[in-house]
Amino acid sequence: MKTFFKALFEYNYHCNQKLAEAMNANPDKTSEKALKLYSHILNAHQIWNKRIEPGAPAVGIWDLHAMQDFKHIDKANYEDTLLIIDTLDLEKMINHPKIKGKPFSKKIGEILFHIINHSTYHRAQIATEFKQNGLEPLATDYIFYERE
Repeated sequence: MKTFFKALFEYNYHCNQKLAEAMNANPDKTSEKALKLYSHILNAHQIWNKRIEPGAPAVGIWDLHAMQDFKHIDKANYEDTLLIIDTLDLEKMINHPKIKGKPFSKKIGEILFHIINHSTYHRAQIATEFKQNGLEPLATDYIFYERE
């Protein structure tokens, strides 16, 4: 499973980096909503990493980042996740509070899958934003990534 998750996070990192490049190359056509969604992808990834490897996240879930910081933040998230995959048991249960404070438990592997799924979902929303603002949406399907 570790090899599988490393491949998924390499794909996730690749897509996020390409998306950051597209936004930085077209700041006048990048909507506020796209910036908000991309920041949210980065923030959620960091927050989940910090739930797995306890530490206070440096961000709130909807904090905004400067476009020029996207690639650096994504790289740090990716590297933290690779360390988690390499050093921890993916079957280990993580206890954390839900948003409203209720206790909740998930396996590390389930959390990692959620990070990937969450990122994919919001990248699709950003693709819609790109199209509505005159930018060509990126092809971020996993099958396209594998063909590169």
